[in-house]
Amino acid sequence: MQKLQKILVTGASGQLGQSLQKLAGKRTSVIFAGKKELDITDTKAVASFFNQHQPQIVINTAAYTQVDAAESNAELAFLMNAETVKKLAETCKIFGCKLMHISTDYVFDGSLKIAYKETDIPNPITIYGKSKLAGERYIEQSALEEFAIVRTSWLYSNFGHNFYKTMLHLAKSKNEISVVDDQQGCPTYALDLAKALLQIAAKLTKENSGVYHYCNTGITTWHGFAKAIFEAKQLLVNIHPIVTSSFPTAAKRPAFSVLDTQKVQKTFHLAIPSWEEGLSKCILEG
Repeated sequence: MQKLQKILVTGASGQLGQSLQKLAGKRTSVIFAGKKELDITDTKAVASFFNQHQPQIVINTAAYTQVDAAESNAELAFLMNAETVKKLAETCKIFGCKLMHISTDYVFDGSLKIAYKETDIPNPITIYGKSKLAGERYIEQSALEEFAIVRTSWLYSNFGHNFYKTMLHLAKSKNEISVVDDQQGCPTYALDLAKALLQIAAKLTKENSGVYHYCNTGITTWHGFAKAIFEAKQLLVNIHPIVTSSFPTAAKRPAFSVLDTQKVQKTFHLAIPSWEEGLSKCILEG
């Protein structure tokens, strides 16, 4: 029987970190570190933590994810999403540790009309996207031999702040809302991604290291997703489709955020559920 590798999950208090905790249960081979346990911006603290716990794989879910706020907080976004990732990759190199890092569809500009492959050239249009791409580049330039950069999209769950929870919150006080209907993407259930990450971690080697895309399958819009949420929860809310220009935000959103997942499916033999299946599970497990 294969010996379990010791995994360190950073950013453990976020929705993906909490999803990994739920899946891992009482597995002692997985160490969860939120900001209280480990400030990953503190290089000395990170080295000390690695020295104490000797992880063999790091799953870095820590990030600055406030897309709109990043436009006026570029320094903080780049500190968390780029500089800290650079230091983490360097520390993994020193300790002979594999690194799995979560990235985003926001590295693309959304101008394509077919699903983005890992080989498509990134062109981020937001500070958030630029900071995440910088983090990816640092990992690729770190000389780290075993790594996986996993880009995902439209992440939601019963944990943290996300679109799914926002819609349920709005439904408590409103019977009529407007939701953008001209941005296409794929809602990704955080527990489905968490399960995939643990499967990838078990099979990650020097030969299959690289960039991967993971999201639930299928395509919808934010309006379509909201409609599906309310129908599944049997909530009577009138949803009006609107165009992006009717709902201005500090950061421009990609119009098309669909990721091609064929590479991750083939390499790690993953069966990826549809976004509708993910939503059903989220509601059942909520």
